[in-house]
Amino acid sequence: MANSRLLKSSLIVSAGTMVSRVLGLVRDVVMANLLGATHSADAFYVAFKIPNFFRRLFAEGAFAQAFVPVLSEYKENGGLAAVQDLANRVLAILGASLFTLCVLAWFAAPGIAWVFASGFHQYPDKLALTADLIRWTFPYLGFISLVAFAGGILNTYGRYAVPALTPVLLNLSLIGAALWLTPWAETPAHALAFGVLIAGVSQLLFQVPFLWRLSLLPRPVWDTQHPGVRKILLLMAPAMLAVSVSQINLLLDTVLASWLEGGSVAWLYYSDRLTELPLGVIGIAIGTVVLPSLSALSAKDDRQAFRDGLAWAVRTVLLLGVPAAVALWVLATPILSTLFFHGAMTPYDVMQSTASLQAYTLGLTAFMLVKVLAPGFFSRQDMKTPVKIATAALLANMVFNLILIWPLAHVGLALATSISAWLNAGLLAWMLTRQGYFEPLALLRHRRTLAIGASALLMALVLSWLAPAAEWWLMADLQQRTVQLAALIGVGLLVYVAGLGLLGWRPSHLSR
Repeated sequence: MANSRLLKSSLIVSAGTMVSRVLGLVRDVVMANLLGATHSADAFYVAFKIPNFFRRLFAEGAFAQAFVPVLSEYKENGGLAAVQDLANRVLAILGASLFTLCVLAWFAAPGIAWVFASGFHQYPDKLALTADLIRWTFPYLGFISLVAFAGGILNTYGRYAVPALTPVLLNLSLIGAALWLTPWAETPAHALAFGVLIAGVSQLLFQVPFLWRLSLLPRPVWDTQHPGVRKILLLMAPAMLAVSVSQINLLLDTVLASWLEGGSVAWLYYSDRLTELPLGVIGIAIGTVVLPSLSALSAKDDRQAFRDGLAWAVRTVLLLGVPAAVALWVLATPILSTLFFHGAMTPYDVMQSTASLQAYTLGLTAFMLVKVLAPGFFSRQDMKTPVKIATAALLANMVFNLILIWPLAHVGLALATSISAWLNAGLLAWMLTRQGYFEPLALLRHRRTLAIGASALLMALVLSWLAPAAEWWLMADLQQRTVQLAALIGVGLLVYVAGLGLLGWRPSHLSR
């Protein structure tokens, strides 16, 4: 029954995330058509990536992983009144910290631009545009961190759909800004930056009514001595690095890419965005659901149920994540050309983005595994172990970046990120096994796990045989590309599902 509930909750989050990520692709198509891979595109993507990086580092990363287990503990032991008391105090400290940070960022924007895109110094106008855009995009961090705070409360009470659908408003805001604000803004990049700020406000306002219905709409109370607040702050520091290694790696890619050929930042952005769809729908969705569940099981000290829940999460990630990664590798050029080869995008941009996308897909399954393995520690309020692992992975990424950037340019940066993701996931699994909370060998040797690999390989062979050459995708019109890509995706899905069925997989296995 427990895994059935996890499956149902995961499907809810995945459905909401799917809507958001599909709209995100529409958003990226609009932005690619508007900006292409120009200097303005590089400037905007850096300015947009910086608050997104801090959002994942602080809000969805360290804060969520520290806040949800403590909140679950207060819910189990103290009920609604204890949760409300904790939320009031967390809101006051979080809100004050975010306001201070955003004010400082407004004045320090030129320095922030230089730190995160130092390679732009050779183009002073490009660096100045990046700083100007940061002033408009950085406040998004404040609003979206409060959104993560509200989402943590809703998830703890089983209201998964609202937080999962909230990011839709970001995509709608950016699409609207591109279509309607561009004629009034100084540049198209400025219009998109205004859209980011509008998105932050709208996402926060969207969640307020749902908190009110739960009688959990917090009212700020300043109290730094509250034991729950102190515990969250204590847990946040190590969690900050542990949960966000992949984001730090991606940001390092951006910093180094700013020193490469013009357009490198945009190529990496388009590649990364395509991996975000399966990562969000599969890895983040399952990780979001499994954290409160594992936190509750840890509070009850039910180790066997904990192992079962974690094994279910890993098995589900492999079932869905492996074919997603394989399909992205094989269909990289078809997908990129169909989605982005319009307006300011050139064939050269498509091919350069294809190379980095394929490098990112090599680590896609590892990114997903990290999202479900890390909660195996955070739910038990063990922050030290994943911090050590994250530090090792981060250092490895830096080394591989410096080694691979010379022969492979921006592709080397993507490949280094993938290698470090596998190191991170492997070490997390190894430590969970040593602690007695995970049994990976039994999982990997199981015939259904082997069936996943065999079916994904069969799908790759069929798609490689059927897909036209890259030149066809760059010569065909949009309608031809769309029809051909849809047919290939349909065939690939049928081949994979048929392979699973022939090798013994049944839908009921998802809930066992």
